[in-house]
Amino acid sequence: MDGNPAYQDEAWEELIDGKIVAMSPRPRVDHTRISVNIYHIFRKYLKGKRCEPFPDGVDLYLSEREQFIPDGMVVCDPDKVKPDGVHGAPDLVVEVLSPGTARRDRGHKKDVYERCGVREYWIVSPMDKMIEQYVLQDGKYVLHDTLAVFPDFMLAKMKPEERESVITSFKTTIFDDLVVELAEVFERVP
Repeated sequence: MDGNPAYQDEAWEELIDGKIVAMSPRPRVDHTRISVNIYHIFRKYLKGKRCEPFPDGVDLYLSEREQFIPDGMVVCDPDKVKPDGVHGAPDLVVEVLSPGTARRDRGHKKDVYERCGVREYWIVSPMDKMIEQYVLQDGKYVLHDTLAVFPDFMLAKMKPEERESVITSFKTTIFDDLVVELAEVFERVP
């Protein structure tokens, strides 16, 4: 992002089930906005704490056959952080869906994160302004919650008591005092 054309043309690759997979095309603007927004939420909350958030672009080494570049992650074990990336399961992983990655994010990657012991996994849909929050329970992911930003036209049609029941924030399961505002996650996403 330094304006260097070589950086902009650099191909990012993941190792998925032992096969090199190019991550192209690069993410759309809304995809990047969401991953940056989530990173900043965790960065602000974790300042001065043991856990550390990482934005998109940091390599995650889970096994000999699985090396991903998630859109965000939180790592609470500093021994897993090495100069070339994170080695071992983060505590939380975020994947922001793209048309070319949605199937992998919901399928193979989710299975690998589960198998490797990632405690919480978010699948974020820019198009639907929705977050699926999976939590590891007894070695298996359980859909903990599905959270969505309601469009203004839907809110306008709701009765006052219905609008009051709309969920606008949620907590992660790894930090019980962190309240995540959906509007902040999807800030500037039309």
